[in-house]
Amino acid sequence: MIIGYARVSTAGQDLAGQIEELKNKGAQKIYSEKFTGTRVDRPVFKKVLKKLKKGDTLMVTKLDRFARNTVEDIQVVKKLFDKKIAVHILNIGIIEDTPTGRLIFNVFSAFAEFERDMILTRTQEGKMYARMHNPNFKEGRPKKYTVYQLDLAMKLLETDSYHEVEKKTGISVSTLCREHKRRLEAAELEKKP
Repeated sequence: MIIGYARVSTAGQDLAGQIEELKNKGAQKIYSEKFTGTRVDRPVFKKVLKKLKKGDTLMVTKLDRFARNTVEDIQVVKKLFDKKIAVHILNIGIIEDTPTGRLIFNVFSAFAEFERDMILTRTQEGKMYARMHNPNFKEGRPKKYTVYQLDLAMKLLETDSYHEVEKKTGISVSTLCREHKRRLEAAELEKKP
């Protein structure tokens, strides 16, 4: 059986492209999860590894969906080869349990880890440069709503429901709930001596 595994790192990313590619390449059953690859404990991936049997093929779209680093890549592939499970990484090909196949896999794994490390390094350098040259630099996503907009929304919540305020302001119910909770907690802190 060909078992596909798809993974994205954040809840905002979409699995559909990977799942469609795996289906088109012959995956008969597909497991997916939204879980960062930097975490060791990926519950669905662990489940997939337990379900695979001799003669099965594990299929992923790219090497970086597979493991966090070269050492983990090699360990997982070795365990799969020991169980006589084939590995098919769509952007590389079928990894064969031969000296040449293992060498090619190890080289690609090392390059994938190098690429991840370089992305992290460039990101950190960019943040450091931004902090040095922009005193107003704040890490993370910029705020979507101004303090005035949130103040207005909180005022409307005194008489309207969350859904009504969402319709009037365009601010989602989840954002309204978070902001309302944040303000209640801030008010509680101010009361404490």
